[in-house]
Amino acid sequence: MQASENLPASSVATTADTAPAAPVQPAPSATTAAPAPSAPAADPNAPAARKRPRRRGGQNRQGRKDAAPAASASAGGDGAAPERRPARHHPLLDQLAQWHPQLFGAALLPLKRGIFQDLLDAHPDAIDKDALKLALALHTRSTRYLSVVAQGMARHDLQGQVTEAMAPEHVHHALLEVFRRRQLRSNEDLAPKLRRRIRLAYEASGLARQDYDALVRGRDERANALLDEALAEAAADDARAEALLHAFEASGQDEAGFADMYGMDARQVARQLARARQRRGA
Repeated sequence: MQASENLPASSVATTADTAPAAPVQPAPSATTAAPAPSAPAADPNAPAARKRPRRRGGQNRQGRKDAAPAASASAGGDGAAPERRPARHHPLLDQLAQWHPQLFGAALLPLKRGIFQDLLDAHPDAIDKDALKLALALHTRSTRYLSVVAQGMARHDLQGQVTEAMAPEHVHHALLEVFRRRQLRSNEDLAPKLRRRIRLAYEASGLARQDYDALVRGRDERANALLDEALAEAAADDARAEALLHAFEASGQDEAGFADMYGMDARQVARQLARARQRRGA
């Protein structure tokens, strides 16, 4: 899953850009300057002449002074983490939560396609069309909403009834966005967790690997690499489950007897056999 706005460097350095530069005294012309007298012999007992430090930077010194606060402002100052920008919220969403708490309340549900028109029809005199469009856009792009879509929950109508299953590609892209936002706030590498979630979403879809791949593959190379890894892991598990199913069918045992014969956990055997049968029918 969500930085205060810093002043741009140009606004901080306005003083340096507009202040007049100090007048520069012209150097004496080489043709008009009086010839320099010959230098007297150095007196070894005389104190050493004090060397005047050379100024550097000239007019650019003021620019550097002003650039420093600009850089610290853009970095948040003193190494402090930038403040998080408050999430945008539309007041109409509070009203929708009162009318339809099962969809917009504390626990969200994915919305059916066409919910925009359903809301306008249900509250014709109470909802402004443009306000509803903006409110729904904010709602469906929020991390809370994307999280329930990423779980693969079905879509629901205004009465809270299921209307259709969530499309696998919508689940996949919601997963990518939720984990992208979480990674921005975490020092932990979340790629392994995302890979596991992609694999679970694939298995829940009931699709063949090539069909699932064709639906969800996008343009993000890193996301596609995780997809490839997740599908490869699932393929290896499918092969093991298929081999187990072959052995079970040849054994003539029931599932409990087969598990006991090979010293395996009966529940794990049941899951693996169910997996293999599902993949056969896919």
